[in-house]
Amino acid sequence: VGILGRDEMGRAVGDLLRLKGVDPSGLIEEPDRDTTTKTRILAGDSHTVRQQVIRVDRGEYDRISAESEKKIIQVLDSRAKEMDALLISDYQYGVLSPRVIDKVNTLASGGRLIVTVDSRYRMLRFHGVSALTPNEPEVEEAMGVKLDDDEAVLRSCAERILKDVSCKGVLITRGSKGMALFLSDGGSHFIPIHGSDEVADVTGAGDTVIAVFTLALAAGASYPEAARLANIGGGIVVMKRGAATVTTSEIEAALAGPSGNS
Repeated sequence: VGILGRDEMGRAVGDLLRLKGVDPSGLIEEPDRDTTTKTRILAGDSHTVRQQVIRVDRGEYDRISAESEKKIIQVLDSRAKEMDALLISDYQYGVLSPRVIDKVNTLASGGRLIVTVDSRYRMLRFHGVSALTPNEPEVEEAMGVKLDDDEAVLRSCAERILKDVSCKGVLITRGSKGMALFLSDGGSHFIPIHGSDEVADVTGAGDTVIAVFTLALAAGASYPEAARLANIGGGIVVMKRGAATVTTSEIEAALAGPSGNS
């Protein structure tokens, strides 16, 4: 569910989803909008490892037509009963308007639906959701503090987020330090990084984490189990170049190995 422009990149997104067997009917076209596009420029040659040096983002921030907003809310309403989980990816490009966020909060308040949120700038606008998955810089910005690798400060920030958002869990990604899961019942789990710390490309790591985490919760995993699976998924993806994905078989292989068993 989202908004595309009526342009080449928008058509490419729709075609790719259909190719993968994903229903694109929840995607709304706006003829006067550019589809959000991120171009990564790499440096290197055939004898060196290519590294990303520049990323150019094209798109629009905080703009959605009244008609598109209405359609987004209608899609959420019409599909709510058939959903097991709702994953929100909020980069403030306009889809998650205040009214749409209110609709997400209403759906979350029912308690039946798993609602997970990755919001770069507005995590505190959500309420009653199942879990948030911010990274450390996003926690610092939301809380107005510097973490400085201080786990006590991290815990304090997580407790404030849990209270303010009234969510069940906060899964904080910490880069080379792994992850930290804090729960509303007072439980906490510090999860070390999976695999090598020689990262190839962090592109899509956060998206992988929340995707695996949400799928695991929807399949009946506990929050700690889902977090450990998400940690493995993220650890696998950052060892690949480009906007990579992780497969079920790769996660199963990792679980069967020494790292997974630990």
